[in-house]
Amino acid sequence: MATPSDGSIFRRRSLFKAAGLGAAGAAGLPFIAACSDIESGSGTSQTTEGFDFLPTYKEWPLPVEPDLVGEPPNHPSGFTTYPEPAPAIENLPSNSGTFEITVPMWGEAPSNDDPYFQAVADASGGTTVNLRQADGNTFAETSVQWLNANEFGDGIMLFSWMLYAHPNFQETVVNSFYDLTDIVKGDISERWPLLAGLPTASWGQSVWSTDPEDPETARVFGIPGSFSGGSNNAMFARTDLLEAAGQTMPTSVEELIEVARAVSDDANGRWAFGGLDYLTPSWFGLAGGDGWAYIDGKLVHNCERPEYTEWLEFRRLLWDEKLVHPDIPSGTLDGQALHKAGTIVFQLDGISWWQGFIDQSTAEGTGGTIAPLGALAAKGRKPLVHVNTGVDSWTFLSKDLSQEQVEEFLDFANFCSAPYGTTEYELLNYGVEGTHFTYGPDGFPVFNEVGTTVVQAPVNHKTMSGHVQQFLTGSADMVQARFEYNASLKEFAEVNIFEGMRVEGPADFKSAGQVLTDQQNDIAFGRAELSSIPDMVETWKTNGGESGREHYTAAYDKLHG
Repeated sequence: MATPSDGSIFRRRSLFKAAGLGAAGAAGLPFIAACSDIESGSGTSQTTEGFDFLPTYKEWPLPVEPDLVGEPPNHPSGFTTYPEPAPAIENLPSNSGTFEITVPMWGEAPSNDDPYFQAVADASGGTTVNLRQADGNTFAETSVQWLNANEFGDGIMLFSWMLYAHPNFQETVVNSFYDLTDIVKGDISERWPLLAGLPTASWGQSVWSTDPEDPETARVFGIPGSFSGGSNNAMFARTDLLEAAGQTMPTSVEELIEVARAVSDDANGRWAFGGLDYLTPSWFGLAGGDGWAYIDGKLVHNCERPEYTEWLEFRRLLWDEKLVHPDIPSGTLDGQALHKAGTIVFQLDGISWWQGFIDQSTAEGTGGTIAPLGALAAKGRKPLVHVNTGVDSWTFLSKDLSQEQVEEFLDFANFCSAPYGTTEYELLNYGVEGTHFTYGPDGFPVFNEVGTTVVQAPVNHKTMSGHVQQFLTGSADMVQARFEYNASLKEFAEVNIFEGMRVEGPADFKSAGQVLTDQQNDIAFGRAELSSIPDMVETWKTNGGESGREHYTAAYDKLHG
């Protein structure tokens, strides 16, 4: 995942605010005349399978086989040793173009003058890709404005969760971005073997239509990012603090509550939890994605189910018993810092925090150990795990580029698709030996200070295109632990009822969802009563929930017949 944390409090705040753009945001998009067959703000559904114009898949042979063989995508394979990197590209192109790509950045943006960027340009065949780095915390919302004004350079990178900010992204795509179809259809393996090795599903999810009802208008508009499965988020426990308190890792929601009571001490500044807004709905069997489940012959939204009330009762109980940090409602706390300090015992975060905690606590000398909770459930139910169901991002190119420019950028994207075990991957992900990293005693690259700042930044050239395969990498102990963790979750993975289709809800459905989120937080933080839930749900239905149900039901029926 390329955000600092898929569960970052900043990421979630941005997403929820983005969803609230609603119809008001749609009014500012000057796309109707150019795309009159799409009604702005009405929502769309787009099949992502069965196309005859996608790149022909051709397996790209890995130079090194992984040490641990899993069952991708929800149980990826992993490397516990560092392989001797082998070149992925045999015939290096001879290019000289320069591109400016707008990308999100979390933290301080490194200078484009760093040797890393020149080394990548040289190694990829001469193409220079300058990054126009913008604040990742507000990128989703501000990207609407850039695209509206056609001021995003030669291209823009958008993570899948950022699409919630766009009132009708279908319009945005077909009016702003280059149609790649005629360039990438068929057998592209001779010039772009790594792009040909990306899963067909990745390319299928990069298709949008001017008219979703007309298959003839479907076209490829995005260069897909990596296709990753499994859960990108986890609830991490300070296992050393649990042990000190005589507690063990909880295996159910009920056990978690009892452990939280045992380790919290409001008077002395220690609490069990920080944020609890995402991931925790899965503990109560609530659906992921846009919140729809197919129950008794119809689509039912999370907020209409009794488990939703149970979830809010759970969150309110933790708040009332002072098991949650009292300043969490402000949205300004650094949960990772609090977790390292032991101020909170459980931290809800992206899976990368597992290694991040180890790296930071070791460097800072603060100590401590963490591990993720397994698949939890309440009231003895079978656990449910929300998993990723598609590509994590796209790079979209400006429609104003020439075909020759697009083909050169695809040369660069092909370079960026090289997987772990290749010299291209090593350069993209670790930089230049001696400048950005050195090899440690175990053979693994170790970043120096410059490498940490520049190359380890969450977004740069390494995220311009998807890898032909995703692996678990890092220290041997961590790879083994994550491999076993994924194995323990895979049988509980949620089934995507919209697999094979991308559904964008109507603007009023998104706006109603924002209001509902604000209201449920009011309950969770003691600002409203649990008795207000029925009124919340009725308001949601009236203000966009029912129109959303109609739209998603039509998409479901179209998909399932």
